[in-house]
Order: sequence, then structure tokens, then C-alpha cells
Amino acid sequence: MAADVPGILRQTELLRSASAQDIDAVAAVSRLRSFRPGQVVFTRDDPGGTWLVVVAGRLKVVVRSADGAELTLTVVRPGGTIGELSVADGGPRSADAETLEASQVLLVPREAIQDICSREPAVAQALASAVAVSLRRLTDAASDLVFLDLPRRLAKVLLSQPRDADGVIRPGLRQEDLAHQIGGTRQSVNAALSGFQRRGWIEVRDRTVAMHDVAALERFAVQ
Repeated sequence: MAADVPGILRQTELLRSASAQDIDAVAAVSRLRSFRPGQVVFTRDDPGGTWLVVVAGRLKVVVRSADGAELTLTVVRPGGTIGELSVADGGPRSADAETLEASQVLLVPREAIQDICSREPAVAQALASAVAVSLRRLTDAASDLVFLDLPRRLAKVLLSQPRDADGVIRPGLRQEDLAHQIGGTRQSVNAALSGFQRRGWIEVRDRTVAMHDVAALERFAVQ
């Protein structure tokens, strides 16, 4: 069944206030791409000519050092978007983006968004707000890296994950991916998870984590 591209666009924060005519015009020039698990979507310094909407799967946005060390800036889930900064300033990509699993991504030309922003103040404001949200998230992450120890950074990441009714984080988390999100190693993440489990706050089951005492983790994360 063909994807409802106008419906996908209408659900985004950026285009929620756009007219049906503008939505249809953007949909007409957008394209849906499928990516394999672990596939590169774009790399740092690539031209930032498209805005991306994650339709299915998950993407991670990462920066890497010259020696290959990796820091995950964010994980984008279905309905999430990437590329507002490049839409706003026309500059190149500032990080790499890769799939964590089989994914579908809608690629929207920057010019189509810019055209709407030039005519619709509400959409232009939504773009500015999206850039501000990204800046605040990166500021918070930088502050955490400097001022919080690794177990508290890990607690904050666990608390930010989607959970089912039983408190199990879905989808499962690899310890290596957690390490990339908090600037640690797999071994340090394993040690911190074991400490949380001994306290009865979580239960680790292979790649899944069940949250048993969210309030305790929240108190720990802000101490």
C-alpha cells in the first residue's frame, strides 16, 4: 500500500499549520526511501539540501572523532525529523545519520520548505522553534557530559526511552549504543546497569531493560 505522504507531512510539527495546498505541493516533490539496518543516510559536511521525516524505523545522529570515537547526539523515531538547521541556513550537515534498523525516510527538498516559510509566518515560526529545540537539547547534553557522572547520564537516557505498560523499554537497547549516547564505554555502561539492578531499580534481560522504580532513578539522575 502506498504511503500517505500528505498525511505524514501534516503530522509533523513543522508543517502542522500549513494549508492543504502547500502540503500537497511538498508531497509532490518529496520522495520516500528505504534504508537497510546500519546504512548511512548522510555524513557530516554533506550538502543539506533535504529535510528528513522518519516514517518507520529509527535513525541515530552521531559525531565522530578523528580516531573513530562516537557520540550519539539523538535517536530519531517515527514521526521525528532531521535537518531543520540546514533548512534554516542552507549549510552542510553538521553530523552523520545512520539507521539503527530497517527504516523508511521521507526526503523533502529544502526549497519546498523555504517557499512555504517565505509565505506562511506560522511555518517559519515552527522552523525557528525546531532549531531552538535542537539547540536546547545539545546544550543540555553538553552540560550533562561535563557535570554528571556516567551512571547519572545513563539514568537520564533510560528515563527518556519509550516504555510499554510493563515498564519495558521498547525497542531493546544495545549497551554499545547506550555508551555512544552518554560518552562512555560498553564496560562502564554494563557496570552502571548492574548497579541499578542491584538496587532493584531496573531488570536487565538480554537487550531489554525493565524499569521497576522510575521514581528512584529520577531522584538519582538529578542528585
